[in-house]
Amino acid sequence: QVQLVESGGGLVQAGGSLRLSCAASGRTINNYNMAWFRQAPGKEREFVAASRGSGGITTYADSVEGRFTISRDNAKNTVYLQMNSLKSEDTAVYYCAANYGRLVRFRSLYDYWGQGTQVTVSS
Repeated sequence: QVQLVESGGGLVQAGGSLRLSCAASGRTINNYNMAWFRQAPGKEREFVAASRGSGGITTYADSVEGRFTISRDNAKNTVYLQMNSLKSEDTAVYYCAANYGRLVRFRSLYDYWGQGTQVTVSS
């Protein structure tokens, strides 16, 4: 079992930045793919970014490519999402997730989830 706890959300003005953290416990994340998803009110949960457990491969949704950066510190068992140039449409609850195996974007293939952290971008 992997337990995930997100932090770092908050209220920020458009154009600003935030860094989200996801602290893992129970297992080391070295061999797990780690991802961020988000869910805005009335919308489905969508993929944001993912980082492969080994090899340094990352992938991003088109809507955040060039603005968001996923990184991981395996020694701290923590994953980060640096969000720059935030827009009002980035407002959502952001979730951290983990899976073992292929690096994918499908939320149904992620086994472990955090409770989420709210990000609100004011225009």
